[in-house]
Formats: sequence, structure tokens, C-alpha cells
Amino acid sequence: MRVFPEYCVEMARYNAWQNKQLRAAFDTLSDAELRKDRKAFFGSIFNTANHILWADRKWMARLGAGEAPDGDHLTLTPTPAAWAGERYKTDARLLHWAEKLNAVDLKSVVKWRSVMMDREFEHPFDLCVTHLFNHQTHHRGQIHAMLTAAGASAPVTDILFMPEDGPWL
Repeated sequence: MRVFPEYCVEMARYNAWQNKQLRAAFDTLSDAELRKDRKAFFGSIFNTANHILWADRKWMARLGAGEAPDGDHLTLTPTPAAWAGERYKTDARLLHWAEKLNAVDLKSVVKWRSVMMDREFEHPFDLCVTHLFNHQTHHRGQIHAMLTAAGASAPVTDILFMPEDGPWL
């Protein structure tokens, strides 16, 4: 795998930009609409947003960028407002971490134990970084579809339209 520090920074910026747009979109929907079961993999828009935040923190901990989250992945934050604050802080931490990465960091190995799979894993660091960003994008796509179905204005997701100079957060 060929992942460079610049890729990590670009993807951290993209992640922050996407989540900034999600925070704005969530503000246009009621709490009930955000929590409505939409028959998606994690049920609701809010559950899916909590899952992404939880997984980001879990992967960041594995990659040496903070503490692993406590609690269930669908109920990490109790309210959309709490989610927005925690999402902002996590995105800032992820961007700061990416800006400090170097090529040597990306060539190490990540070892962790999966409680869900009940086994140990070991993978190249750069593959784990790629997974982190790919996982975010995958589930944000689900949120995009649910927002559209709810009648909300969904974010612009094409990385080519990301502002070059921010603001990302």
C-alpha cells in the first residue's frame, strides 16, 4: 500500500469538511427525524453518526492518536448537540494527528484485539489509515441517502469541490 502523509492530511480535511456539512444538515431536522428508523444498517441518521464517531475514535486510539471510546457505538453521544461538539473535537484531533504524521509512521504495524471478532489482528499502519478514512466515507454515504429521503439538503460529497483553503472544521 502506498499511503503518504499528504494523503492523510487531505483525507482528514475532507472528513472535517464533510462533518461540518453534516452538522449543518442535522440542524435542519428535528430530533425525532434524526432518530427515526430508516431501515439503514444502523437504523437512523443519528445512530449512524454515532457509529462513525465511535469508530473514528476507536481507530485513532489504535493508531496512537487518543483514547478509545467507552460505551456502545450507537449511543456514544446522547443528543445531536452533544454529537456535534464531540464530532468537532474529534475532527480537530484527527487533523492535528494527520499533520504530524511522517512516512516512517506509515510503515509500521498496528496490533489490536477485536472484542467483536474475539481475536487479535495485525495489519500495516497505512492500510489501517486507509480503512479509517474509507469507513467514514462509506457510512457518510448512508447518512447522505437518509438525509435526502428525509427531505433535508444533503452535503456536497465530491472531494473535488472541497474548499482548498478551508475552513474544514
